[in-house]
Amino acid sequence: MDRRLRAAILVLSALGAGIAAYLTYAHFAHVPVACATNGCETVQNSRYAELAGVPVATLGLAGYLVLAATAAFAADLARAVGLAAATGGLAFAAYLLYVQAALIGAFCQWCLASDLILLLLVVATALRLRTD
Repeated sequence: MDRRLRAAILVLSALGAGIAAYLTYAHFAHVPVACATNGCETVQNSRYAELAGVPVATLGLAGYLVLAATAAFAADLARAVGLAAATGGLAFAAYLLYVQAALIGAFCQWCLASDLILLLLVVATALRLRTD
């Protein structure tokens, strides 16, 4: 079971990292984000798109890389770190979802996809922590 969960965490982390890398690239290259909702540019250009001068997408990329790294190890510490990283990421994503809805008034489809991936990662890492 642990092997399957580790594989799922790795795949989900890769998907999340891909989204975060794309948004990070768009930020630094100053290129428009492909978006069906027309809200991605509004979100990307808002004052909430950076935290202490670091793009939120870059923070997400780092988080997804940490999650992928935890999948490489079978140790209990890796399981605990994975759950902590996924839960922390989901909590921050929930805050950002609130920001999109209440403060910006626009939604980024890439951000919403990342939110879903983080939710699935919380489930996978929690299940992994419970298995031996």
